[in-house]
Amino acid sequence: MEGTLFYWGFWLFWVIATFFLPNQNPYRMKLAATILISIILSKYYLILGKFEMNISGLFLLITSYFFLSHEKWSTIIYSIICSLIISLAYTGFQLLEIFDPVWMIFKREWMLAVGMVFLTILLQNTLKGRLLVVLSGTIQGEVLYSIILNKNNLPHQVSDLNYLDVCSLISILLVIWSLLENVGVIFQNHWSFLEKSKQKSS
Repeated sequence: MEGTLFYWGFWLFWVIATFFLPNQNPYRMKLAATILISIILSKYYLILGKFEMNISGLFLLITSYFFLSHEKWSTIIYSIICSLIISLAYTGFQLLEIFDPVWMIFKREWMLAVGMVFLTILLQNTLKGRLLVVLSGTIQGEVLYSIILNKNNLPHQVSDLNYLDVCSLISILLVIWSLLENVGVIFQNHWSFLEKSKQKSS
């Protein structure tokens, strides 16, 4: 069912952001609000000429640009380059799926998500940077893909529920990867805390 993974995934992120992130986290409220608004807007579409775009996708794109605009100039330029690379890779995957579907040996959502996650991890080091460039990059890829299809009289809804499913899967995989990257640090800090507690008690 279209959108199922998106709704489940984003609701899970909203619950985590709202109830489990510390109140001192500067991104807590912004993240929770972004997720909730994305869910609400996912049912609506905006028609611009020949193009039809899910408003949730447009909102996520604008939000990504907004957060990127607050970074240093060097970070912004590099993020733009990363975003364009992801856009071209995303569009290339979609076109290859049309012209040579034989190589789609697994479910397309998983192949697309894993491919974008792998590329994003190579390009960015932080979870925040990864999420921003992969969101902006894939939505830009959706726009480019739609332009190509429209030139061949093949209508395509930009950032539809199928895309949002992939978007949710990408976000989940990136969060899991980030947790695995930091699990050593988490255990080290926990172990140091236990050692200090033992020393104080003794």
